[in-house]
Parts: sequence; structure tokens; C-alpha cells
Amino acid sequence: MCRHLAYTGPEETLGRLLVEPPFGLYRQSWAPRRQRYGTVNADGFGVGWYAQGDPLPARYRRAGPIWADLPFADLARVVRTRTLLAAVRDATLAGADAEAAAAPFAAGSWLFSHNGAVTGWPQSLAGLADGLPPVDLLSLEARNDSALVWALVLARLRAGDDLGRALADTVPEIAAAAPGSRLNLLLTDGASVAATAWGDTLWYLPRPGGGTVVASEPYDDDPRWHEVPDRTLLTASGTDVQLTPLKEPSDASAASPSKEPRT
Repeated sequence: MCRHLAYTGPEETLGRLLVEPPFGLYRQSWAPRRQRYGTVNADGFGVGWYAQGDPLPARYRRAGPIWADLPFADLARVVRTRTLLAAVRDATLAGADAEAAAAPFAAGSWLFSHNGAVTGWPQSLAGLADGLPPVDLLSLEARNDSALVWALVLARLRAGDDLGRALADTVPEIAAAAPGSRLNLLLTDGASVAATAWGDTLWYLPRPGGGTVVASEPYDDDPRWHEVPDRTLLTASGTDVQLTPLKEPSDASAASPSKEPRT
């Protein structure tokens, strides 16, 4: 379990999005307001962002709690970006992978995070893992459920799926193999953001100055925050947000996207 956040829009400092808000991701590491599973997110954290003119993201990840990392607040105060993905972690199972298990995971221009847990891990996903190339399994950053979920998503991205399709096809597949899993996924390529609400909370905020924040929970009490219904795919590019119902594992077809009204 964890709390995560993504932003795409006009250039902002990391601090304005993560540290300064009264209930921001920094505070959610010890006092989340809407977390349904777990209470403290102190098992690591990470931030990935894109510098102007560079398609490959930078990452800053640590194994400990974000509040104990004194250099991070200084870094967040000065680093500016148009797109970021960040997470604070509450480990499903204790492990020895340290910061390698902390989101965001990365490959090429993509950043990824998983808020939730796969039931029956690892046995439940053994069949899906068999469908991945051996090199992908040998290259996993960590020995946890999130790293394998990322490998499944990444295989679809490398096959040519866009962000939304990669998530929309992966989530029902995992849900069929591991019923009861919580699969709130968050993905960006530096230009747009895709996310799923599947078993946990997800919200988005169209910012007055432009851009969109997608987060596990609101970082302030702005009335413009919208809650995303469960079993929904969100895609965002700038201020354009679309919500699409996700297929249940037994469904044969997905519903068509619907443009969410702006307020």
C-alpha cells in the first residue's frame, strides 16, 4: 500500500506539489486522511521528474521515510518540472530490496507506481509471469508484487500500447488471476498521465493555472478535486481528463471514454 501522485502541466517545483500543500504527499507519509489500508507510509519513497529538453526522467529514491531525508526538502525547493510521479510506500510484505522496491519504477521515458497489493502473491501471478520474456523477469528491480505488475505493464508498452491501453488491459488480467487485488496504477511518459482506480482511492485536480494533479487523495481542501469512481481508467494530458470504465475480468468489452466536465 502507498500514496502516490502525478502531475503534468506548467512548470512547477517539486516542493509546491509534494511538500508545501497542507495535506501533501510529504504529510501523507505519516498522516494520510483517506488511506483505507495501512496507516503510515514509512517504508521508502521516490520521486521521478523530467528536465526540460530531456525525455528520460531523473529519479530520487530512498528506503526510509520521506520526513527523515533532510536533503529532499532542499532538492524539492529548487527542482522544477512539467511532469512528475511520486510515491510514499507502506510495504505489503517486509523485504530486503530497500530503495529498489520504492516507486517510481522506470524504463526509457516511462515512470510507474502501484498503490495496492496483489492477493496470493507470488503464487497467484506465476501464470502471468510465465508469459514474460525471461530477460524481463531477470531484470526486475525488486522481489515484490509491484515490480511484477510493472513488468506486465511494460511488456504492453514495449509492444506499442499507449499508456491507457497498457493499464486497461493489465488490470483485469491481474484481477482475474488474483481476485481481490487492489490495483491503483499510475503511469506517465513525461507528456501525459494514466491511472486506474481499482480497490483504493483516486482523485484528480484541474489546477486553475493549468495542468492536472492525479493523486491517491487530495493534498488540500480545494473544492475542485474530483473523486474517480472505482473500476475506472483516468487519462490526463494538460487540463484534458477522460474517465473510462474498466472491464471486469469476465467482461468481453470496455465502455467508451467519456469526457469529464470541467469546473
